[in-house]
Amino acid sequence: MKRWVPSPPLSGTLFVVWLLLHQSVEATTLLSGIVLALVVPLLTKSLRPATARMHRPRVALRLAGMAIADMLVSAKNVAWLVLTRRNVRLNSYFVVVPLELRDPNGLAVLAMIMCLTPGTAWGELSLDRTALLIHVFDLVDEQDFITRLKERYERPLLEIFQSEGEPA
Repeated sequence: MKRWVPSPPLSGTLFVVWLLLHQSVEATTLLSGIVLALVVPLLTKSLRPATARMHRPRVALRLAGMAIADMLVSAKNVAWLVLTRRNVRLNSYFVVVPLELRDPNGLAVLAMIMCLTPGTAWGELSLDRTALLIHVFDLVDEQDFITRLKERYERPLLEIFQSEGEPA
């Protein structure tokens, strides 16, 4: 089964999204959805990072809640800045953040958090995975931003994805 359906959650999601996009349950839509749900995961299997080994589910839930709260606050702040400040008064910068996190799944989660949080965007990860370039819409204090990112996101991701014996 694993050979033909390497990622059941991905296949299921693709199938449901296909049906929702077509707003139909006709035989041709169902058949094309099944084909899509089987073929895409097979073609993209080598592009996905290694299987995640989550070590602390409670930390993951706390991180998810914190990230969602941060996204809501950031959305409000960015909207306020866009409505009240002129472009010349915005402090838009790229920030280099040194990283301890090396796990590809943890880095993928960090990328999602950064890209989904209004006011920040993942720029580039260094080839050796030791530094991350992030664009910040309105930077007040670079060191405070780096410290907050490492405390709020990187530290929990290290707990979740890297076990005690793994190198940081």
